[in-house]
Amino acid sequence: MILDMQDISKAFGSVQALKGVSLHVGQGEVHGILGENGAGKTTLMNILAGTFPPDSGHIFLNGEEVSNMTPMKAMNLKIRFIHQELNLCNDLKVYENMFLGEELTKKKFIVDKKTQIQRAQAVLDSMKAPIDANANVDGLETAQKQLVEIARALLFQSELIIMDEPTTALNNQEIENLFSIMRELKGQGVSFIYISHKMPELFAICDKYTVLRDGEFIETGRFRDIDVHRATELLIGKVHIDRNIKEGQPSFVEDSVVMAVKGLRGQAFHDVTFDLYKNEILFITGLQGSGTNELAMALFGASPLTAGEIMLHGQALHGRTIKQFMRNGVGMVPRNRKERGILPDLSIRDNTSLAYFTVKHKKLFISDKEESERFERNKLKMDIRSGSQSNPITSLSGGNQQKVIIGKWLEIDADVYIMDNPTQGIDVGTKFAIYELIDDMAKSGKSIIVFSNEYPEIHQIADRCLIMYKGRISGILNRTELSEVKVMEYSTGSIQGEST
Repeated sequence: MILDMQDISKAFGSVQALKGVSLHVGQGEVHGILGENGAGKTTLMNILAGTFPPDSGHIFLNGEEVSNMTPMKAMNLKIRFIHQELNLCNDLKVYENMFLGEELTKKKFIVDKKTQIQRAQAVLDSMKAPIDANANVDGLETAQKQLVEIARALLFQSELIIMDEPTTALNNQEIENLFSIMRELKGQGVSFIYISHKMPELFAICDKYTVLRDGEFIETGRFRDIDVHRATELLIGKVHIDRNIKEGQPSFVEDSVVMAVKGLRGQAFHDVTFDLYKNEILFITGLQGSGTNELAMALFGASPLTAGEIMLHGQALHGRTIKQFMRNGVGMVPRNRKERGILPDLSIRDNTSLAYFTVKHKKLFISDKEESERFERNKLKMDIRSGSQSNPITSLSGGNQQKVIIGKWLEIDADVYIMDNPTQGIDVGTKFAIYELIDDMAKSGKSIIVFSNEYPEIHQIADRCLIMYKGRISGILNRTELSEVKVMEYSTGSIQGEST
């Protein structure tokens, strides 16, 4: 056994994050950690990686107890942690990020740039990642940055690699390439701890599982002995709600256009035209490179257009700034919450108020009472699990951070909400709560555009689905026309020509 964590406990103030949790990982094993956001998975891994110490418990590596773990000690013990949130320096090159803190030198003082580039490129090539080791990180897409994070962990001969939601931004081919590398390393005796909310991935790559719930150990075993439904029951502590929130015909009002998009052209999309109706939930999907990411930003005024127009209630928004889009009634929940959704140096309460301050706050001074009331209102409405409102936003789990981000935007009471991958990296229970929230928003009169490439959530709540292929709309399906096969056919260009 390579890793034996025994009775690990950890509290943050009044919040007990871990309560006597144990974890055992064998050599050459891929061990999946299951649990909802806030279950304690990342806290347990941060303790193993030396980010902070446990309040009690013991850690054994290869049979020897390790005390006073630090990040440097963990690296020296050949433990690598690929975090869910990207931890790259955008101002550095790819190879510089991969060797950051562990630079190769020659003549003791001079960085051996040539060797670093060669070794970094060799790892990237072995992953079949089309990335130049000498490229600037700030020019990479999110999926490419994720691959660099993984390559950094593979660069050194690690014996235990922790992967926290490593495939969030990867497409199917990139995921399969990653799994091939993992299987090859597993054959060489390397062990993995794999954290994911994607059940098919867990069953495809993992040998064993450990389930955490509310900071407590629930069960461990082999994946071959359970099925998806049993895993979900263990995960959320009750029988999984396997139903669609929406059934039957679309529920929006077709003669009330709220937003009209006509002939939009930008860096990665062309001739995009569609109407968004009152009460409608419109999903926009497509494979990586289809232009969906760029379109999401353009619809919020965050990236330039070269042609076309966006009309809101008949008023043109083209050429306006993000703040002007917000003031005209458009809100956006962005993807990649660490880089775009939160200000990590601010408290939970301050993050909750950011959008409100931008367009709604008219007073000369800020009222602590009003700020506290806003936080408590959102905490109750969004079911945010947090300690003190003055705690940093980074003290929350990923799912609870996402709830804060959505609540923040609800404070501006926009007419149109653009949600770019709003359930990224969160658990089954929290996903379902967000689906219900989006559905309630539509019923209350809001119009929502959701960007997602996960068909199960499209099927859950979409009134219509717009599919993109190579920067253009290849199809538009009503709810009654939706099927995973049709969405994939339009996404891959197998069939084209818009339908309504």
